[in-house]
Amino acid sequence: MTRILVVEDEPRLALGLEDDLKLEGYEVEVARDGETASQRAREQPFDLIILDVMLPRKDGFEVCRELRRAGVRTPVILLTAKTQESDKILGLELGADDYVTKPFSPRELRARVKAVLRRAAGEVPEVYRFGEVEVNFTRCELRRAGKVVEMTPIEFRLLAAFIRHRGHTLSRDKLLDEVWGRETFVTDRVVDTHINNLRKKIEPQPNKPRFLISVRGMGYRFDG
Repeated sequence: MTRILVVEDEPRLALGLEDDLKLEGYEVEVARDGETASQRAREQPFDLIILDVMLPRKDGFEVCRELRRAGVRTPVILLTAKTQESDKILGLELGADDYVTKPFSPRELRARVKAVLRRAAGEVPEVYRFGEVEVNFTRCELRRAGKVVEMTPIEFRLLAAFIRHRGHTLSRDKLLDEVWGRETFVTDRVVDTHINNLRKKIEPQPNKPRFLISVRGMGYRFDG
């Protein structure tokens, strides 16, 4: 299920957004201030953040700046009552993907949400590099130090999932949904085995991983 973080301090608007998005089939979490939002967005994988600009403790611009500096690439839609062009440009320059000016209709926001999620679905770049590794998603090919490394389809899909959600901790359940599919029965041990195999192909020292990090009790995070 697509997970959306709504960051809005006005209770009625926050509740309205939550109810409307849940009716659309999204899983929704609400944060009421910028500091909490920044922390939650770095701790948990979300597919989209709907972020009000005027927030207590930390404004939306600062939250967006912090997340992008931390490597969090989750798409962001800014909600702003500010109509000055400079504010809109600032939000986009800080890494926001879109903005909606208050007041807005639920229908408009739903359309923006769907458009941003569609763009994000194809977010994996054609070529992605980290360390000595180059991944070509068009050719389904991985090279390390210039040499082709044989990859199984599962390993390739697993790596693609990590790159899509780089900087986020992914639970085993999330990996099962994205890589194997919800209808497939696979145990946690199988996931761990594939992670270990993938580390042997991308890590300089697989027993001391630098890119594919274990997060105790939560899952794995890709820091490439």
